[in-house]
Amino acid sequence: MTMNSRIAPALARALEGKGYEMLTEVQNAVLTPEADGADLLVSAQTGSGKTVAFGLAIAPTLLGGEDRFDYAAAPLALVVAPTRELALQVQRELLWLYGEAGARIVSCVGGMDARSERKALERGCHIVVGTPGRLRDHIERKSLDMSSLRAVVLDEADEMLDFGFREDLEFILEGAPDNRRTLLFSATVPKSIADIARRYQTNAVRLSTVSEREQHADIEYRALTVSPADRENALINVLRFYEAERALVFCATREGVNRLAARLGNRGFAAVSLSGELSQKERTHALQALRDGRARVCIATDVAARGLDLPGLELVVHSDLPTNSDVLKHRSGRTGRAGQQGVCVMIVPQNQRGRVNRLLRGANIEAEWGEAPSLNDVKERDRERLLNDPSLHQDYDEEAMAEARELLALHSPEKIAAAFLHRMQSTTPSAEDLMVMPAAGERTKPARREPFVGGVWFKLTAGRNQRAEPRWLLPMICRMGDVTRNEVGAIEISDSETLFEISGDHAERFAAHVKASGGAEGSIYIHPANAPSNKPQDRQRDDRPKRKFEGKSEGRTDRPFRKPRGNDETPQSRAPRYNPDDGAPRDMAEAPDSKSAAPRQHERSKPAVRKTANPAGAQTGKDRPRKAYGSKPEYRADNVAGKRPVVSKNSSRKPPADEARPVGGQAPARPASAPSSGKYKGKPKPHRASYDEGQQSFKRVKRKGPRPSRS
Repeated sequence: MTMNSRIAPALARALEGKGYEMLTEVQNAVLTPEADGADLLVSAQTGSGKTVAFGLAIAPTLLGGEDRFDYAAAPLALVVAPTRELALQVQRELLWLYGEAGARIVSCVGGMDARSERKALERGCHIVVGTPGRLRDHIERKSLDMSSLRAVVLDEADEMLDFGFREDLEFILEGAPDNRRTLLFSATVPKSIADIARRYQTNAVRLSTVSEREQHADIEYRALTVSPADRENALINVLRFYEAERALVFCATREGVNRLAARLGNRGFAAVSLSGELSQKERTHALQALRDGRARVCIATDVAARGLDLPGLELVVHSDLPTNSDVLKHRSGRTGRAGQQGVCVMIVPQNQRGRVNRLLRGANIEAEWGEAPSLNDVKERDRERLLNDPSLHQDYDEEAMAEARELLALHSPEKIAAAFLHRMQSTTPSAEDLMVMPAAGERTKPARREPFVGGVWFKLTAGRNQRAEPRWLLPMICRMGDVTRNEVGAIEISDSETLFEISGDHAERFAAHVKASGGAEGSIYIHPANAPSNKPQDRQRDDRPKRKFEGKSEGRTDRPFRKPRGNDETPQSRAPRYNPDDGAPRDMAEAPDSKSAAPRQHERSKPAVRKTANPAGAQTGKDRPRKAYGSKPEYRADNVAGKRPVVSKNSSRKPPADEARPVGGQAPARPASAPSSGKYKGKPKPHRASYDEGQQSFKRVKRKGPRPSRS
């Protein structure tokens, strides 16, 4: 490799050790004379080596002409990334790039132990890589000293603004020294990035390495129309059709990620998920599983669209459509990196085609429209892959050939090949049978299935306890018996097994094919079975009993004539609908209308009279005797000493007749032998109202004199 003379010697040795043969376009652009020591605003294609590019750009500023760094103290450079994954990835890239120079690099990202990061900062470092929120937290806690900063790099700056980090970025840039260099790297340069550059950069050099048309030249875009109900089934067929070593599927929400990851896992896909609810440890394990091949499919939200570097990512699938054109480009940019070819598939519901066209125009991308791969398309692609398998054309050692000859001596070649095919298919997820989409503007009636007559029943050794569902049982039945879904009838799932019906015309061929393939797929076996006891008898559609319509459909001649509605306000005649000679009416609807009552003569309203509960024998309020004030009179007949006699609760003792209070009269006088006990404490209260006979109501009486005291 011919090294650029502007590359620091230590970094040149690291590039040679990494196997670099030539620099990318953006890496050469940051080494030009006009970019030396200046603020940079760089827009480049995703996956073009931007991390190494800004590492090369800030090296002369950090090293100051030296070959190695001095003792680590306050950081010299600060790199800000939008996500934890990207920040940790940048740290790994800079570690090998600055390894020969002896740089100490510390990461400060959310989700990690802040105390460990604080201790690492106290021990000293040369470069700090982190996310905006965690970096601001360290700055406010005085654990990150920015007084010695010589360069600040914002990686994926447009995405950080989209994530709402503008306030944090402004806080970091305003706290950095005025004489530092500011480098902004972004895939796009919207107005918000231009505003940041204008405020915090000085005489920035604008570098753009690729045009919009050439930005995604290494990516094949395909838009596949499906029924809205077949989106997940179409995704399964897309993954099976391409069989990519690594695929990335995007969903809009965390719930969608979890649901799709669970379904793909149940279907046999080696899948992992990435979303905001995962811890950093779980994220790291998921990405490591993708890198070492233990997982082949990653389901993620848009958070993973930025900075997620998966080597050999061949396929990107938009299960949920992106919100705008920039998100479309950021998602799709995960594939087709560093000159490699990639495929980007958009699963488009039929009613969202116009929206996708607008997204493609906004991103300046041309896509090939088509339909999602069907079940037969996936089968045909599997046959092509099998015939072109490299293992069929390579040489094997003598031990393997001896085992092959032993198998041929015991079994026929056809049986051996069928056994290996079945073994291979049992470990491969089955494809789905999709609905046939009508042409644009065409409306078709739903197809009616032919009636099942004389169907034959079989059973599967899987039921509800094994989470059996028709959506994956039906493709498996079709695959094991070489039939289509139209030849499969009713499916009845019980706790431990599943009964299903095969058309009588294809039952014999189905049984033969199942027997030839071993009658099993994994741990699920197919056996003949009897029809369930609750299965209704087969019946042709023409044998259905016809409904007999009475009354309205035959036309009723006994209906009365109705006048047309209009300005005529004459009430319509409501003649009875039955013949009175036939007997009483059957219901109220047939009863003749009663004559309308005469209009009610409303009398003149009378004044409201307040009803009072007068004592019996009292005509007016004037006749009502006043209540005697003071203590309640006591019966003195048998208690001359002034004490109340003890009477049980159940006693029905009544006062003597001569002691009873007369109705409407005065209370009996107290006997002379019963003097009042104690001083009389009560005082009479003045009347608040009196009853007026003329008005038949109470009227307010004005109080005369001062209110009596209650002492």
